[in-house]
Amino acid sequence: MSTQEQQGGNVAAIVTMFALFFMIAFVTNFAGSMGVIVKNQFGASNTASQLGSAANFFAYLFMGIPGGLILKRKGYKSTSILACAVGFAGVGVQWLSGYVESFGVYVTGAFVAGFSMCLLNLVVNPMLNTLGGEGKKGNQLVQFGSSLNSIGGTIAPILLGYLIGGEVAKAKVADAAPALLIAMAIFALAIVIVALSRIPEPHMETAAEKAARLSGGTSVLRDIVETLKFRHFTFGALAIFFYIVIECGIPNMANLYMTAEGTPGYVGAVVAGSVVAVYWFLMMCGRILGGVIGGKVSSKVMVTCCAVCGIALMLAAMYCPVKMVSVFGKTVPLAMCFAVLCGACTSVMWGAIFNLAAEGLGKYVPMGSGIFMCMVFGGVLLPVQGLIADKIGILNSYWLTIALFAYVLVYAHVLSKPTKRAE
Repeated sequence: MSTQEQQGGNVAAIVTMFALFFMIAFVTNFAGSMGVIVKNQFGASNTASQLGSAANFFAYLFMGIPGGLILKRKGYKSTSILACAVGFAGVGVQWLSGYVESFGVYVTGAFVAGFSMCLLNLVVNPMLNTLGGEGKKGNQLVQFGSSLNSIGGTIAPILLGYLIGGEVAKAKVADAAPALLIAMAIFALAIVIVALSRIPEPHMETAAEKAARLSGGTSVLRDIVETLKFRHFTFGALAIFFYIVIECGIPNMANLYMTAEGTPGYVGAVVAGSVVAVYWFLMMCGRILGGVIGGKVSSKVMVTCCAVCGIALMLAAMYCPVKMVSVFGKTVPLAMCFAVLCGACTSVMWGAIFNLAAEGLGKYVPMGSGIFMCMVFGGVLLPVQGLIADKIGILNSYWLTIALFAYVLVYAHVLSKPTKRAE
């Protein structure tokens, strides 16, 4: 293959990965925003309202390692197609729950969709990191891809807010049917696009590796153990576990705060959806900026600065005066102005933490990516934050966010230095 053909194939692969990045956030953030609906339709507590998001992330625990094996043995293209098919089924079950009016069916659908999100994450992060040649350029591509992810995240709460309208107490899952059908259509289209795309397979097992596996010369457990010997990777996986709670907990709690009738922060579903969308929009802006400067500024510096700013903004949200302010013609709680600004802080963290953790893994990248995806099940802590909100108030639940930001800061500044590299 000529250099020009190879470059053309890389461009097509990058565009495809960007499109899949969009779907990850759209489906995931839609599940988070649905917490408002299930809280009212099924009389759920703040804790139970987060079960949809938790189920979505819990699936990562089961699919992370198997997904890494699928990626290694079947390659990026087949894994992408499988992920889109599973995503179509998961969203379809959630759509069905609106008509059978079953909270259990809804959570099941979110769980199935989580398998898809895990597989898609397994594909897009290492592929973009590899296409960029790892290091700063790899981080740059992941940040640009993440900006598309944020567009999906921005659209989801706005769309859901307008579908619900102003009567939050009467909202039902069936009201969200149009958005769920759109998601199913996008997954169906993605299957066709990926099937027709030329995607390189840099980490697919070779004939020699396959022969060794079939003869018993390799072991999944051994690969897991060898990957975890990279100390900076192991600490990075834990950072991702905590980061997921930070990223989704901030907007999820903000949505609950602004849609709780009779409270100082109540503004209704439409305004709340728009405010939460600003969080994801700022995340998108931060990721675009991260992509622009990613070739010059290290992932360590990015994460360190963002963690410090995130802690400061969370403290401001918790202790600022309890009052409403006018922003772009909308009356919103002052606390939420500080909370949504955290979108800029969490923006580059996913890609930068992955970049730091994957440095020097070499042949263990697929397994490392699988373990990384397992750690995304950190989203199961979202009901814990909901429980804290039930006990001591929604704003005070952000103490959990501050504690997790602190760990991410320590990881970036101290624990992310590679201690060895794969041979």
